[in-house]
Order: sequence, then C-alpha cells, then structure tokens
Amino acid sequence: MILADDNFSTIVAAVEEGRAIYSNMKQFIRYLISSNIGEVVCIFLTAALGIPEALIPVQLLWVNLVTDGFPATALGFNPPDLDIMKKPPRNPKEGLITGWLFFRYMAIGIYVGCATVGSAAWWFMIYEHGPRLNYYQLTHHMQCPAEPRMFKGVDCSVFSEPHPMTMALSVLVTIEMLNACNSLSENQSLWAMPPWTNKWLCMAIILSMSLHFLILYVDVMSVIFQITPLNLVEWMAVLKISIPVIILDEALKFVARKFADGKNPLFECQWIVLSWVLYGVMLYYCPV
Repeated sequence: MILADDNFSTIVAAVEEGRAIYSNMKQFIRYLISSNIGEVVCIFLTAALGIPEALIPVQLLWVNLVTDGFPATALGFNPPDLDIMKKPPRNPKEGLITGWLFFRYMAIGIYVGCATVGSAAWWFMIYEHGPRLNYYQLTHHMQCPAEPRMFKGVDCSVFSEPHPMTMALSVLVTIEMLNACNSLSENQSLWAMPPWTNKWLCMAIILSMSLHFLILYVDVMSVIFQITPLNLVEWMAVLKISIPVIILDEALKFVARKFADGKNPLFECQWIVLSWVLYGVMLYYCPV
C-alpha cells in the first residue's frame, strides 16, 4: 500500500477498495460457474432421461459468448457490500472458493439445468397447445415411428418442433439474467442491494435481453438458431420457471448471513416468506 497523504481515512478507503475488488472477483466467478453448471446439468438430463435435446450447440455458443458476457463484465462494477468494513480480515490461507460457496454454486446450477429441461418438458406434456405427451412418449421419442401403438395420435414430427428449444433457451437466458442480479453481492439480499445499485449491470441485462428478442423475432436469426417466437402464455411460463432462482439464492444468502453473523435476522426471514407467498399468488392467478 502506498499512502498519498498522512490521513488515516486513506488507509480505510484503500482497504475497502481492496475488499470490494476481491468480492467482485468472487461474484464474477460465482456467476459463470453456476451458469455453466446449469448448462452441463441440462445436457446431462436430456441424455439421461432420453428426451429430445433442449439446446443445440449454436444456442449454447450464443449464450456463453454473447448473452452471458455482458452481465459478467458488469459485475466487476458492483458497489461494495453494505457491511464490507464490518467483517474481520479474512484468513490469508482461505481458498477463493470455500465448501459452502461450492455448495451454493451447485444448488443454483442444478436448478438452472432442471428448469431449462423442465421448460421443454412443460411444452411437450402440460401446455394446452402442445402435444400433451405422457412421460413414456417423451422419454422414448426415438421409438415413435417404430411403435405406432404406443404413440397413438401423436405426429412424430412434433419432436423436431422449435417451440420446446425456444422455451429452454428463453428460460436459460432469463434465469442467467436473474442470477446476475443475485451476484450483486455474496450475502446481501436484493432488498438491501437492488439491481439498480449497479447501473452497468442493468444496462448489460437490457442489452442481453434485447439480443435474445432479436434472434427470437427476426426471421433470419430464428432460422439460424432454430427457434420460434413465443406467445404471452409461453412467456408467462418462462417467468414462473425462472423467478424461483431468486428465492433460492435469497434463502442461501439468509443462511450465510445467519451463520456468519450469529444473529437472528427475523425481519429478513419475513421477506423470504413474503417472496414465497407472492410467488404462490402469481401461480394461482396466472396458472402455467
């Protein structure tokens, strides 16, 4: 540390800046790792269950190289945590990724993967304008032409429809935008540090979603990415499947704060319960 003057507050500001840089580096890593775990889980689930692939290589490349890049870069401009100077100095032997942080990466990543695959399965099995397949038909789709008795009334061409892949891609992009908001802080709730505390992140999310709408609603791009425009009902389903990633991460942050601080943040717990109630109300009045 090089001091520019003899003012003690300079040292405090330097320590705060150093802690903020270290925290932002962890959040950058957390965002990319959890997102990539979700993509791996998505590919693994489709192969293990035998359902049609939810994402094709060109879509994964688009998400990794374009959609993820802007929010990940913007996370480097996160403001310092509200309690960053109240924490004791960290152990220099402590690893960048602890066991608890790795668990959080896995929890978010597994949800991202399951939600992505689940959105495609929703279109095949539940959506009122979809084919309404049963579980056997979905997981044995390769046998459709050979077993007409098991696929009675099912047009085998439905398994090459672009709608389920569009649902999966839209859910993946939306969840990763919400996950970027979760990455504003390691442990601070979004109620304490809302997304607009980092204006660069807000701009990056708007840009990424604009690019997603571009490939969705421009005919040439939709042909390249093998996707199709979604209607309002399908977009509502995308939001309902994506929003719980915020609730999950808020719960994990709550546990981290309680464990680290040794306090009983009852007020924060009420906000988590309220979030679950609001999500239940949305599901009741706007059923998927």
